[in-house]
Amino acid sequence: MRLILFLMLLAFPIAEIWILINLSHRYGWWVLLYLVVIGWLGLQLVREEKQLFSGKMMQSLMQGGNPARAMFASARNLIAGVLLMIPGVLTDVIAAILLLIPMKQPKLASGRSDSQTYQEPTYQQEQYQEKTFKHQRKASNDEIIDAEFTEIKEETDKK
Repeated sequence: MRLILFLMLLAFPIAEIWILINLSHRYGWWVLLYLVVIGWLGLQLVREEKQLFSGKMMQSLMQGGNPARAMFASARNLIAGVLLMIPGVLTDVIAAILLLIPMKQPKLASGRSDSQTYQEPTYQQEQYQEKTFKHQRKASNDEIIDAEFTEIKEETDKK
């Protein structure tokens, strides 16, 4: 079993190199341009996913959804980005497959998916106001009193 695993791990880079050599004989320098562009796209995917991760988690938690789904989607995009940065056609194909597999959107009780019920969070939403001001005590007298005041300056002793 270990020998088979070792041979598979050894065969993968050899297959990558063999494919790159054959493609470079067929297409020339375009293969190098392809590798540079795809590597740069993978780097951008990783950078973007790092920036969006906390936002996705907060959105999932605010909606009452499962944060594991957001973590799985981010991990999938990070793995695809790293695979795109590794030079080779096989790793690029695996990354493309990872990126093209659709994520299932589970239906809620209302028949809508999570993505259809999202509303941009604001502090004016009723849910936030209910949670924030729910336990706040009211004044003993709820009447509004209109009043005026004047400021009186005290004179100090003059020397």
